Amino acid sequence: MRFKNSNHIYVPAVIFLVILQLPFSSALFSQPLNKKNSFTRQDTLRGSIGPERAWWNVLRYDIEVKPDYLKKEISGYSQISATVLKPGKTLQLDLQVPMEIDSIIYVNETNASQAKLNYKRDGNAWFVDFENELTSKSFIIRVYFHGKPKEAKMPPWDGGWIWKKDKNGAPWMSVACQGLGASVWYPCKDHQSDEPDKGASLTMIVPDTLVAVGNGRLKSQTKKGKLAIYTWEVVNPINNYNIIPYIGKYVHFGEIYKGEKGKLDCDYWVLAENLEKAKAQFTQVPKMLKSFEYWFGPYPFYEDGFKLVESPHLGMEHQSAVAYGNQYKNGYLGKDLSGTGEGLKWDFIIIHESGHEWFANNITSNDIADMWIHEGFTAYSETLYTTSEFGVAAGNEYVIGTRNHMDNDIPIIGKYGVQQEGSGDMYYKGANMLHTIRQIIDNDERFRLILRGLNAEFYHKTVDTKDIEAYISKQAGKNFSKVFDQYLRTTQIPVLEYTIDKQIITYRWTNCVKGFNMPVKIIGEGKTQWIIPSPDWQTGKLGPEFINGITTDPNMYVTSKKVDAKSVY
Repeated sequence: MRFKNSNHIYVPAVIFLVILQLPFSSALFSQPLNKKNSFTRQDTLRGSIGPERAWWNVLRYDIEVKPDYLKKEISGYSQISATVLKPGKTLQLDLQVPMEIDSIIYVNETNASQAKLNYKRDGNAWFVDFENELTSKSFIIRVYFHGKPKEAKMPPWDGGWIWKKDKNGAPWMSVACQGLGASVWYPCKDHQSDEPDKGASLTMIVPDTLVAVGNGRLKSQTKKGKLAIYTWEVVNPINNYNIIPYIGKYVHFGEIYKGEKGKLDCDYWVLAENLEKAKAQFTQVPKMLKSFEYWFGPYPFYEDGFKLVESPHLGMEHQSAVAYGNQYKNGYLGKDLSGTGEGLKWDFIIIHESGHEWFANNITSNDIADMWIHEGFTAYSETLYTTSEFGVAAGNEYVIGTRNHMDNDIPIIGKYGVQQEGSGDMYYKGANMLHTIRQIIDNDERFRLILRGLNAEFYHKTVDTKDIEAYISKQAGKNFSKVFDQYLRTTQIPVLEYTIDKQIITYRWTNCVKGFNMPVKIIGEGKTQWIIPSPDWQTGKLGPEFINGITTDPNMYVTSKKVDAKSVY
């Protein structure tokens, strides 16, 4: 989760007054957007699947890290298991400046021998050479690393390792790296399209006075002198930026949620002094799970469980270990992003970040340019949760209220292949586009089945925007291609121009893409009617309820303008 100039949601200016007078941002949680028009070799190396990435596929990460809190340094290794897709000899790894690789060990497919590999650095990319071209089905390399990783000064708006203290002065550490990338702290194939098919493990070596929490389930906990060694594991595919250590004075409580796929373990790790607050606030979790399983389908990671982990930053959607730092308040740090009052009825971080378990973690965009798939659907999950708990009118009011945070500065979809996101409008403009599509479908059960179908069709997969567009259009039985073009690929909000003479309406779409023919619902005195404008003037007949004027359905993200009849032709 971030916000504009970061990677997740829209934040009202009053919140930024609290956060060191930061400039207004329409994205809640992310590193700064890359809006530059020219791109470097480093941008291409990071954002594309070049020849040194294309020939191998990651199967699993096994990571070990030992942080030094006083020096703000880390050391460890990243073991990468991979399959060979086609013969290859040189592979690209990613580890960002100023981190260093110490050595790389190759283990052949039978684990029978090991050899050191040669490598060279090119900025944040490292090119590793095998002695001979690999043609076997699989291989393993272990990459030893150390260094002082980039420190996140204002997480999660900027990325890196987080070195903080709790209110009692104890060390409290974690990482936030969405957008910036996991290679800010460990060596990996840092591209969103390649998730480890067989999951990952994270081993953390910490002082025995601290507790280390990771994604998935705790596999082992041992002591070595004054050190404690914790190993956590996920068995499902997981994106690189979601593999996160949480290290602090944690205590645990939990519950079992009876969900669509059976019993789901829900575990909560919080600072000891906040235990009672957490027990009260986290009662929202079962309600959230009930709502999202209804709308989106079963929680996608039953095998790994569901966790909220108190974090030294506001929040992030770390798979099966959601970062929580909303100060045990409803709303967004006690504020309502919609300005309607509806957003104060629930905890923003619990709802939004958990919504990402379906959109971002279950369904992941191949390219960061398509991050609207994560953020648009998840921002809309806030509306759907509000609808589940407080009714359709409340949900509608909420999503309409969020329009105040849109900039329409640049298109929602970014540039492909160079690690560039689009506008922070991907959050609430994306949500309002989906709300508009929901109105056109005009059948909430069909709309719900489409959302559930997306999570089934693309279960644990990475996708492109075109995959999502095609699925929605096919299942809805309506061609939404022009709607997607309008809202995702331009900054233009369609305007319905019209004039009425007695019961005859003349109308058209303006400020729209070529061929835009989205239906729109108009409202008269106690009556509604659908019309299908195009960019060309056309006429139609209205009932007497519309003689005194019309408005467009406020649930549809459009504007309208009455024009003089003389200007029509």
